[in-house]
Amino acid sequence: MLKINELSFVLVFALVVIIACGNTDTTASQISSMSARSHTDSIPASALVSKDYLLGKFNPAQHADFVSVGAPYSDKPGMMLRKEAFEAFKKMWDSAKSAGVSLKIISATRNFEQQKAIWEGKWDRFAMDAPKPKDRALKILEYSSMPGSSRHHWGTDMDLNDLNNASFEPGGKYEKMYQWLANHAHEFGFCQPYTAGRPHGYHEEKWHWTYTPLSKPFLAQYKKSIQNGDIKGFLGSNLAEEIGAIQNYVLGINQNCAE
Repeated sequence: MLKINELSFVLVFALVVIIACGNTDTTASQISSMSARSHTDSIPASALVSKDYLLGKFNPAQHADFVSVGAPYSDKPGMMLRKEAFEAFKKMWDSAKSAGVSLKIISATRNFEQQKAIWEGKWDRFAMDAPKPKDRALKILEYSSMPGSSRHHWGTDMDLNDLNNASFEPGGKYEKMYQWLANHAHEFGFCQPYTAGRPHGYHEEKWHWTYTPLSKPFLAQYKKSIQNGDIKGFLGSNLAEEIGAIQNYVLGINQNCAE
């Protein structure tokens, strides 16, 4: 794999050669093509996915890379994850159990339609408190993603045990669990994307963890392939550009989970 400085040299050298040959009409497209190929080549074939996949526009139950999550890992029916993420979680679950920590998946993969139901349900409920559409969207975005922009679409992210930050803080029911995850989750490829202190994005979510060996390349593809205009098909979707759904929310994560 080419390092960044080596790749830059190659691209500059190619530009010089093309200009020297007098073929300036195709310079930009050729350089762009080389850059796109270098981006794709850096991602493992197993992690290359379609635009519809990134937007959650597929049925996980009919996707060969997904498996069902059952007891003892979850008490809820219908939970699904990418195979790789679930295998890693099971190893983390075993290790946590040996330390006296119980991990329980309470939410996993959600496709576009499932996220749309959550979003539009809140859109209706918050109408009185936030009558202005932008204010309402920002209120929902404190904890819920616009359909097409959720990490839960990818089969790599999960919510564990509780959806209340206080439960994971000192004195909370899951204080020990959170401390264990903070110290050991990375050993199994997991990271907390929504930490405190980020300048943009969702509020802190101590319960949300992502399997980075897949979510990092998925995020890189999302950044390259998806625009705010692709986030559509639900109430308030016209605000995606104004709010900066991708820059502020999709990319506004703990950078340890992104790079």
